[in-house]
Amino acid sequence: MRFATYNPDPNQPGQAAAVQRLERFAAELNRDDGGRKRWFRRELAAGPSGIYLDGGYGVGKTHLLASLWHAAPGPKSLCTFVELTNLVGALGFRQTVEALSGHRLLCIDEFELDDPGDTVLVSTLLGKLADAGVKLAATSNTLPDKLGEGRFASQDFMREIQGLSARFEALRIDGDDYRHRGLPAAPAPVSDEVVDKAAQAAPEGAALDDFPALLAHLAAVHPSRYGAMLDGVTGVFWRGVCPVDDQATALRLVVLADRMYDRELPVVASGVPFDELFTEEMLAGGYRKKYLRAVSRLVAMAREGSELGRSGA
Repeated sequence: MRFATYNPDPNQPGQAAAVQRLERFAAELNRDDGGRKRWFRRELAAGPSGIYLDGGYGVGKTHLLASLWHAAPGPKSLCTFVELTNLVGALGFRQTVEALSGHRLLCIDEFELDDPGDTVLVSTLLGKLADAGVKLAATSNTLPDKLGEGRFASQDFMREIQGLSARFEALRIDGDDYRHRGLPAAPAPVSDEVVDKAAQAAPEGAALDDFPALLAHLAAVHPSRYGAMLDGVTGVFWRGVCPVDDQATALRLVVLADRMYDRELPVVASGVPFDELFTEEMLAGGYRKKYLRAVSRLVAMAREGSELGRSGA
């Protein structure tokens, strides 16, 4: 993903403006990288320490974040919010700060605060990294000062949340979901028989699962391992997709959908359509944007899997 391959919606001027701002941000990083010694790094921490891309799902925020990462000098890292918190869990807080303090840029995708512990942890971590001169960039569906809203008693942690907000210059990116812009409706679910035949006809690496059994398996695997679980998988085939009304299960499914989307895996499924995957009650809660992002990505992958589905018909 590069800035040159991002296609701004002409009806949404904020998209083109975001590209221009991020290109300038990358240029500033490259200028500041001209052989500075370590003790000059603190000069770079003045003012906001990074860029925060806010907007609905499917407007290309991840594309822009990856483009910035490619355009910036190293050392640098690009990770999801979940992967960052998992890194702290694996290394410990102090070791994580040491490992990342030498970076020029840290890019964090899908930035969300789902509990008070994460709020304090990430606020402290990013504060220390920014003080060390690390520039930050993040994407989310929630403005920095609204993180955690609807998920927990965010007023009890407002100081931490406001501290995070002060670290970023927020850029709003509006627009329609590009994954479905101008495309036909998502393919309807197929029968179990078609799923089985399509999986048998698919290239090596097809993963065929009964959806309820898959959900049960996800509960036994830490979400940080979902990516590794998909290593070698070339296509996903699910029998009996059913609505999910349990929050813990739904959030695990969101992580799996993200990792599948990262790998551009086609999906063929029977059961309910993906836009009926999460109940109305679930969609009315604090994780609404996560669930809608997962639906958007699953629908896009199902569209990619249409040809595989026809092979099983």
